[in-house]
Amino acid sequence: MEYRGGCHCGRARFEVSGEPQHVSVCHCNDCRKSSGAPFVSWAAFAATDFKSSGEISSYNSSGQAFRHFCAKCGTGLFYVNEEYLPGLVDIQTCTLDDPEALVPQAHVQIAERLHWTSFIEELPKFERFPSI
Repeated sequence: MEYRGGCHCGRARFEVSGEPQHVSVCHCNDCRKSSGAPFVSWAAFAATDFKSSGEISSYNSSGQAFRHFCAKCGTGLFYVNEEYLPGLVDIQTCTLDDPEALVPQAHVQIAERLHWTSFIEELPKFERFPSI
């Protein structure tokens, strides 16, 4: 299988082939801080099956952890950590051209989970932003 994706402004792109080693939703503080979201969905692929192009920058967030993002718009794209995920590239699945293509199989790092994410599905739902 082949997957393609990229950033919000279109200047950074990536493609990957094969099947992911895992697809998960991460609740760690690092992911929250880097994305500004309560959790991030990731899919890990063999680094040899991954190619990126365009204006991509990286940030060493801790130890051997490198977060890669578009240099222009700042969209987080992928993560590499040879210490914990040797030989893998973890792609933020919502940056895929088809963000529904890879369904998460697990929640990880729930020790750092925001307490309100456990009952978020119980909140009222609106098709679009409600009128005030």
